[in-house]
Amino acid sequence: MSRAKDDYVLDLRQSRRGYALNRMCGSFQHAANRERFFADEAAYCDEFGLTGEQKAAVLQRDWIAMQDLGGSIFYTFKLAMMDRMSMQDLGGVFTGMSTEEFVAAMRAGGRKFG
Repeated sequence: MSRAKDDYVLDLRQSRRGYALNRMCGSFQHAANRERFFADEAAYCDEFGLTGEQKAAVLQRDWIAMQDLGGSIFYTFKLAMMDRMSMQDLGGVFTGMSTEEFVAAMRAGGRKFG
């Protein structure tokens, strides 16, 4: 995804909106659930009652859309790890940078506010 996310707040409304998505991602703590997910990703999403938008975001690995649809980074990161992505990879996605650019920016002191 090439679009960057400037800010994100997981407030009560967003938390409620993302409940099914976060619950599904939380289930990935168990190896058997990870195996079931990879065997049929769409059916696994349906088991948790994801909305059509949430399901599409998961299947397309649209990380920004998952956050916009109520996903918590703490839960959706479980899915990213299953895809062998690091937090730095996601940091790049959310800032519109490559992973390498994001890592370099963090090593240089991160985002400056002022």
